[in-house]
Amino acid sequence: MSQITPFPNQQDSTVIAFDRLEMKRVLDVYGRLVIQGAARDYAIGMYRDHAVFAIFRRHADQPSWCIKKTPRLARQQGAFSILGAQGQILKRGHELSQVLRLFEARRFKLIRS
Repeated sequence: MSQITPFPNQQDSTVIAFDRLEMKRVLDVYGRLVIQGAARDYAIGMYRDHAVFAIFRRHADQPSWCIKKTPRLARQQGAFSILGAQGQILKRGHELSQVLRLFEARRFKLIRS
């Protein structure tokens, strides 16, 4: 009896993902944003070259912030970055905890439109 594979054309099934400690730190930041009323929803994307945790203000909007992990940039600019709503890089670094400090700063304000 032959075995049926659900995705026969899929060559490489390796994907980049956040590990458990990274997810804990990211979800802590997301929880604080929910308490402040700055976030309502999130999405997680895992791809071959990067992983993304997107934070939304409203359900149907595009993400307000994206926390991105790109391991191939680890030696250059750092594997972690935070992107703004228009795709601009707000902060980049080698350590996730250092990059997530962007959300803890008092200078960070939410401007509602």
